[in-house]
Formats: sequence, C-alpha cells, structure tokens
Amino acid sequence: MMAHSHDHGHFEELREGNKKGLLIAFSITTFIMLLEFFGGLLTNSLALLADSGHMLSDASSLLLSLVAIWFATKKASDNKTYGFYRFEILAALFNGVTLFVISGFILVEAYERFLEPPTVASGTMMGIAVIGLLANLLSAWFLMRKGDVKDNVNLRSAYLHVIGDALGSVGAIAAGVVMLVFDWYLADPLISVLVSLLILKSAWGILKQSVHILMEGAPSAVDTGELKASLQSIDGVIDVHDFHLWTITSGLDSFSCHLTIRDEADEQLVLQKAIELIQKKHQINHSTIQVEKSGLCHGELLV
Repeated sequence: MMAHSHDHGHFEELREGNKKGLLIAFSITTFIMLLEFFGGLLTNSLALLADSGHMLSDASSLLLSLVAIWFATKKASDNKTYGFYRFEILAALFNGVTLFVISGFILVEAYERFLEPPTVASGTMMGIAVIGLLANLLSAWFLMRKGDVKDNVNLRSAYLHVIGDALGSVGAIAAGVVMLVFDWYLADPLISVLVSLLILKSAWGILKQSVHILMEGAPSAVDTGELKASLQSIDGVIDVHDFHLWTITSGLDSFSCHLTIRDEADEQLVLQKAIELIQKKHQINHSTIQVEKSGLCHGELLV
C-alpha cells in the first residue's frame, strides 16, 4: 500500500524568498561591476578593471543560482518524475568548485608576490575595496533577509561567494592601511592567503553537502535510527525494511519503506499512524510506505 503526503506551501514560500534575495544581490553586483568597468576605462585604472572582472565571476555565480531556482520550478515529466529540483544542487556543486578555483588562483598569485612583493597603489586599492565591501555587504544582507542561506545549499553557495568577496575587501582595506603606513608590501599576499583559507573552508562545506545529497544521503536534520525505531514502535508493526531516506533538494526530503505487520492488524490504521508519525515527529511530508502481511512475498532487495 502506498501513502503520499504533499505540503509545499512553506517550501514554495521559502523558494520565492530565495529567488527575491538572489535577484536583488545579482542586480547590486552587476551594477557595481559595470560601474567599476566603465570607471576603469575612464580613469585608465587596471585595478578597477581587474576588480570588475572579479565581480563578473560573482555575478555569474548568483545568476547560476537564480537560473537553478527557475529551472527547478519546471513541472515533472514522464522521464523526470521528481522534477528538476536537483538542478539547484548541481548549481551549488559548481559554485563550490569555483570557490576552490578562485582560492587556488589567489594562493598562486600570493606565492609569487611573497617572492617578489610589488609596489601597490594603496590608496586606490582601498577605495576600490570599500566600494566592493559595501556592495557585498548589501548583497549579503538581502540574501539573509529574503532567503534561506542556512539550509538551502544552492543559496548558501551563492551567499558564500558574496561573503568571500566581502572578506577579500576587508583584507584589502587592512593590507592597504599597513602598506600606506609602514610600506610593508608583504601584507598584501599575507592577508590574501588568510582570506583564501577561510573561503576554502566554506567551499569544502558546500562541496561535502552537495555530494552528500547527490549520493542520496540522509538529511542531517533527521535521525534515521530514531525514525526507524519510531515506526517499529507502532502497534501491529513487526519489521521495518527497504528503509530509504534522502533529500531531493534543500528543504524537500523524501522517505520510503516497507512495513511488515501482523496478519490481524488493520493495514489502513497502521498506515495512518505511520504517516502522522513521519510528518509530525520527523517533519517529512513526502513519504511512500508499503504495508505487507505474512502472505506477501517479494524478491530480494539490492539496497
């Protein structure tokens, strides 16, 4: 017997907030990118042009996350029965990889600067960094206010791109002050390395979570042992097997299992208790449960 429960109201509300947050952050980042690009052309400033290129990578990651949310709203098809929600996880994985790549480039550049520290136009660098910091803080604020940066891995990956840039701007300001006051140009690569290590730590968390979801791992918020024990405690249940719990996308978990019950037990009553327990105690709204008695025989299950 199968049981399906769908409660998408809160889920869709969160997704709409995520979309608004990403759209605002993307608009701010794109505006600052264009401002720095044309400012660089007008002032002949290579630093401004370089930073506009950095902003372009962030705008791209935000756009990818936004496209992923839009793509995930497409209806399920005959050969995509779960819809396209997993596109969000793929976008998060890609953003996590790009964070690693960006950090790698920074570390390589820092190594070269340690060997031969160049003279840096500290005042101009600080001015650019302040503009970038304000833009990134504003983007981060909107993402936090409108979206779910804590539990949605796609939004979190975009958020970490913005925070990574904000940390870079803070580091650039700090390095600029040191170089301006002490003429110690090693401060530039030194702070860059520290910022890169912080970005790498966050990127690793995104990659780990994305791969876990793609590998059909159980959501961390649910204790699988406790869930199984709860189902076994239902009156009439003899055994729980073919137990599977996974995440389709952030905030949307799915569960399936087989319940072997006593022959004299009421199948519908046991099924109703199981559905209510899964929903109320474990907050899983999408479940598929097969109820079996002693007369039912099915083939060996591979997983």
